[in-house]
Amino acid sequence: MSATISLCMIVRDEEASLGACLASVEGIADEIIIVDTGSVDGTRRIAAAYTDKVVPYIWQDDFAAARNYSFSLAGGDYILWLDADDRIAEEDRRRLLALKAELGPPVSGVVLPYCLAEDPAGRPLIADRRLRLVRRESGCRWTGRVHEVLEFPREGEIRNADAMIRHTRPEGHTRRNLRILRRWIAEEPGVSGRRLFWYANLCFERGKYGLAAQGYRKLLQEPAGYREDRLIACFRLADCYRRLGDARSRLDSLLGSFHYGPPQADFCCQLGEWFEERADWATAAYWYTQAIAVRSLDTGLRPVSPAALSWLPHVRLTAVSLRLGDARAAFRHNELALHYLPDDQGLLANRARLEAALRS
Repeated sequence: MSATISLCMIVRDEEASLGACLASVEGIADEIIIVDTGSVDGTRRIAAAYTDKVVPYIWQDDFAAARNYSFSLAGGDYILWLDADDRIAEEDRRRLLALKAELGPPVSGVVLPYCLAEDPAGRPLIADRRLRLVRRESGCRWTGRVHEVLEFPREGEIRNADAMIRHTRPEGHTRRNLRILRRWIAEEPGVSGRRLFWYANLCFERGKYGLAAQGYRKLLQEPAGYREDRLIACFRLADCYRRLGDARSRLDSLLGSFHYGPPQADFCCQLGEWFEERADWATAAYWYTQAIAVRSLDTGLRPVSPAALSWLPHVRLTAVSLRLGDARAAFRHNELALHYLPDDQGLLANRARLEAALRS
């Protein structure tokens, strides 16, 4: 028999999105637990159409506490967590059903891709990977009052699967999250580690790039920390400097990522862009070529643009190769980009122009 799965969610005033989320998990969850943290709209009514386990919870400005409470109510072999604005497309639902049939005691957790933004055609623009399924008896717990993190099981197999969860709306909670974080800092003084990382991220999301840059710099000066956090800090610090007009510090931030492992594709693309902006076509071509060479490296759990792992370096190499006078290389990279984007009108127009140039 296949393993049983409990879907655990915390919600508040989600009547506009909860129904679609729950409909998308049909057949996956053997029980659905909805912990409501104080809805005043129709959220509970919608939840009750899918489950009889709709539980009120007094909100304490602590996301980890609420999620741990929802997990404590689960009775399945495994726990799946989602937010109300998450969706599972039909093809991914079938993948999850196949995965469910394979789950057993050796597997303590499953990491799934998470699409944070997509283009009009439904292709992922930004995606990361998150621990989404955990064996109930693994003892996994959430930590962090805001931007909470589900700890990985200490024992057992961690499996990577390709069933994608899709986020369907932009984040709109930075003010609330900042309020919770400030209260947390006031009650437990000393901003360092992940709290410093989250504070810098919130400043970045609110457009406070100077403050965000200060936070990221301080984080990178700490002697230890999560590798993914530091890579994100390098990437966002470079973006802060781009917005602040400090080109040299932007370059230093991108190169600083090499302290945490070999160059990764999205950093290589940004380095290519930096040199392309300065008309250093040969160096730009070098970094875009490196992006292609390293795109199979594991990027961990941090968000990475799928474009950097597929078509983007080829598109930029098309343009840079033309600048270098190499029409054949430009044509080759345009064709490789079309492999990923076969209907892109700009790339198809490039093909026609480049074919004509090569014939002449």
